[in-house]
Amino acid sequence: MIRDVAVFQVKLVADGILDLLFVPISLGAAIVSLMKGGPRPGTEFYDVLRLGRRGERWINLFGAASQLHGPESDDRSLPGEDIDKLVAKIESFVVDEYRSGRVTAQAKEKFDRAIAAMRDRNRGR
Repeated sequence: MIRDVAVFQVKLVADGILDLLFVPISLGAAIVSLMKGGPRPGTEFYDVLRLGRRGERWINLFGAASQLHGPESDDRSLPGEDIDKLVAKIESFVVDEYRSGRVTAQAKEKFDRAIAAMRDRNRGR
């Protein structure tokens, strides 16, 4: 266990460094992707995400958790444990509220202005 604790600490540091590096790298890739445009914008950004996923798999931060109980099966995972799923649910709720007209007039106006500004920027390219 002492070895696993020490390795976990090293992995935490490595994961933290990876996270710190990926903040500016991902923002830069997103800016390049947005400026480049094209039929499938975002190629550079999603390439960075794939690289980050490989880095996380290599670090395997919580890999030692299987030492005592063995590897977890997917059916034991918690519902809603994935942040992407939670964000998708929130996004779906906001879009449904917007489309149904249950959003306040002020919020709807701000949302409409933000969408119009994005469209104007895209047309200016």
